[in-house]
Amino acid sequence: MHKLLQTGRHAQRSYASAAPGMPSTSALAVFDRQTKHAQRVRSVRDPVLSRQTDYVKDAVAENMIDRLLDIKRRYPKVVDFGSGAGHLAKFLDPDITQSVLMVDTCRPLLERDRSVEYALPVERLLIEDIERLPFEPNSLDVVMSSLALHWVNDLPGVLFQLQRALRPDGVLIASLLGGDTLFELRTSLQLAEMEREGGLSPHISPMTDSRSMSNLLSRANFALPAVDVDEIVINYPSIFELVHDLQLMGENNAVVNRRNFLKRDTLLAAGAIYKELHGNEDGTIPATWQVIYGIGWKPSPTQPKPLERGSAKQSLKDIL
Repeated sequence: MHKLLQTGRHAQRSYASAAPGMPSTSALAVFDRQTKHAQRVRSVRDPVLSRQTDYVKDAVAENMIDRLLDIKRRYPKVVDFGSGAGHLAKFLDPDITQSVLMVDTCRPLLERDRSVEYALPVERLLIEDIERLPFEPNSLDVVMSSLALHWVNDLPGVLFQLQRALRPDGVLIASLLGGDTLFELRTSLQLAEMEREGGLSPHISPMTDSRSMSNLLSRANFALPAVDVDEIVINYPSIFELVHDLQLMGENNAVVNRRNFLKRDTLLAAGAIYKELHGNEDGTIPATWQVIYGIGWKPSPTQPKPLERGSAKQSLKDIL
């Protein structure tokens, strides 16, 4: 069994820009969406094995529920955008909301845990395109998205559509993997390929950072944006168990023009490098998952506004 640890660590990704006030329509295609869909379908071929690799997504979902509880109000329905098998639904209860709507593009993932009894009513909505939302403007109170947005090509456009779908003073709570995720695996594979093959290939998907996430929320016209970063470190017996679990999570590489295979001797070399550079004293290897959490509100006249510049009645210099 993998050991879950909490600790506290940044590859950067750029996004196509949208015209002010409009969703982007021609974002750079970073990810092969058909490949990602196929990977997610394969990840649930064996539901029992698939559930055994829920540990990262469940841990992040619990942290997101804590952030929802920090908001001193209750909403009749929570929309779980990019829900997967329903990790948020596991931790929602009647004290938080009355129902949850799970929204995803992958039917096998949506249906994986249909037999599970949740503490509140669960609806499922299958959509064709995660970058074209089916929601009416001003129709939702709260949208949560747990570890789904880092696979979106047009992230500015999706955030704009989510903001438009929220009612005034509605809230978006999102989490996505940050640029430091699996940095140990990335460096080990790079060194192994340089040694065995004399070149480099992309094996870890490009991801955003906290500063970019804050800018994206602001560009999508969210008010009072707040971003924080956490890390989850998990110990694995070797690189093989890590790669296997990534496949069962549906989190393996889907970058356009990626290599579709990794030579076994290169992987063996990467495993040895991994243990040498990052390994624990007990022989296991750590894998770091950097999680970026973002919260934004749809503007409303009832929201608190910052004071005008120069309106303070006491100098900060005097306080310090």
